[in-house]
Amino acid sequence: MTPNLVYVIVIGVLFGAGVSLLLERTLTRILIGVILLGNGVNVLILMGGSFGTPPIVGDDPVEGMSDPLPQAMILTAIVITLGITAFLLALAYRSWQLLGHDEVQDDAEDTRIIELAERDEGPHAKEEESDDDDLPNPVYDCPPGKQVRR
Repeated sequence: MTPNLVYVIVIGVLFGAGVSLLLERTLTRILIGVILLGNGVNVLILMGGSFGTPPIVGDDPVEGMSDPLPQAMILTAIVITLGITAFLLALAYRSWQLLGHDEVQDDAEDTRIIELAERDEGPHAKEEESDDDDLPNPVYDCPPGKQVRR
């Protein structure tokens, strides 16, 4: 079976729009991105099936029947997408109740890494130079269970 060009374009558009919306900062856009990705997966699974008569044994020869597995997989994907959608919708609603918006906040560690990257330093760069460079680093050079104090 050759794929239909319209289905391929629809799958590409759904995946592209879904991924671009997943990269946004608001939960409502993330929710719409998950829904679009779920629908893109459903159409992709549908493309994997074969067309034919209903899979009822005894009516037609086995070679002419359609494959029921993609239909079962699509139903499972719909249920999973519905569960994820309900969870993200609850998160967005709770965020709206508590904060007044549904934008995802930056983590303090993410902010520190971004500042270090802007200064073009590595994540383990020291804030200031000190004379005690020969002392062991308490995080990396100590045996487990022992603490070194400076």
